[in-house]
Amino acid sequence: MLEISVQTERQERHPRVSVGELTELVRRIGGRGDRFLVLERLPGEPEVYAQVWHEAGGGYTVEHREGAADRHFQAEAADPAAVAAALAGWARQEPGWDAELAWTRLAPDDPAGAPPLELDPADRADLEQQLRRTLAGGYASRAELAELAEEYLVTADRRPVSPAQAAALADRLWQDRLAEQAGWRGETDPERLTRAFEALEQAGITAREHFTCCRGCGQAEIGDEARPGARGFVYFHAQCTEGAADGGGLTLLYGGFDGSAATTAGIGREVVAALAAVGLRCSWDEDPGRAITVTPLDWRRRIAG
Repeated sequence: MLEISVQTERQERHPRVSVGELTELVRRIGGRGDRFLVLERLPGEPEVYAQVWHEAGGGYTVEHREGAADRHFQAEAADPAAVAAALAGWARQEPGWDAELAWTRLAPDDPAGAPPLELDPADRADLEQQLRRTLAGGYASRAELAELAEEYLVTADRRPVSPAQAAALADRLWQDRLAEQAGWRGETDPERLTRAFEALEQAGITAREHFTCCRGCGQAEIGDEARPGARGFVYFHAQCTEGAADGGGLTLLYGGFDGSAATTAGIGREVVAALAAVGLRCSWDEDPGRAITVTPLDWRRRIAG
């Protein structure tokens, strides 16, 4: 598997894909709403990425950037196999991975850099606290963190953080988080949770992490996620993630797709068993009308691009 995360124009995110899966994604793009891929190494580093654009009937535009603005390059290619091979080499950081394409250096977008933020201390503290809280949740990308930094303090007549300032702040806090998680050792509780959800998915229970913004949206949309033959579901939404990151345990919502209490209770028991199999404990009284809470829980989710 390649230690990268691939994001599509469809807003899909594919972590740790194989070379074959990456090649399939490169060959797939080209249709309306599905014309590009953005690749980031895991864990992500500010302004280190590769991307490819392709529209049906044309060639492929490939870019890679290695941090500084003057290390941003572009190439054109006609063969999707050559594009996929170059991107796989970039992901592995193989010597000479870029030799098969003719690269040109792109002009820096903002050679002057971002001006310093001019915020009062209370606004700055509020903004940084929210960004660090989002980072602690562990699901935001650097681009999403920068967008939050730009929009968080916006009012009807005030936009105090520019896109360049937002990107610079997000990059600084991202690096802080990378330095913090470098000291973590072994499997974390969120990684155990992911293993449990993968097992549940294989067992016919649709399992989604950080799914939608709230319970109402989650209940309305979880059925669209189900594969044929799925018996039920389990998920947690963004507010549940915040609760876990704040130390309050993780609330899991679950149910059977047939709507019966008996099926829902059975799904709940399977969820609890899957969590126990990876070493996570739950609080649940087997009432199908009550949520499952994963507790105690040490929420240290590694950011990954």
